[in-house]
Amino acid sequence: MDKSELLKALTPNLFDLMKVLLTAVIILFVTKIQIVSDKLSALLIALPLTSIIAMIWMWHELKIPEEAKRIESIANHAYYTFWFVLPTMPMFLVIPWMLRKGCGFYFTLGVNAIMTTVFFWLLVVSLKKWTSIDLMP
Repeated sequence: MDKSELLKALTPNLFDLMKVLLTAVIILFVTKIQIVSDKLSALLIALPLTSIIAMIWMWHELKIPEEAKRIESIANHAYYTFWFVLPTMPMFLVIPWMLRKGCGFYFTLGVNAIMTTVFFWLLVVSLKKWTSIDLMP
């Protein structure tokens, strides 16, 4: 990709504004639901809404004329998303444990960000070493 293609891809348009607004509305809705029900809010967050919306946007934005290649591109996105989600899973158990033990909120987030990064790199290295899955270009 040359500089002009990159600049064109990064320049926002009206469709991008619509995507930002819809995504913001979903996040706002889920955070408002949390006031009423922790469980319902958690259920909504657990749903892969962001991934589904992103795949819909990709389907409409991909400038690949052959449908089979567009399908393969989105299939790859979903496949790699699966692998990238795995290192985040322990965070959802460690955060509540740390908070209930009296750790500060931002300290807890920081520790979990570092932990998730370590788990991410362990997964990348392990998959590359023991499988044919290469998550990093």
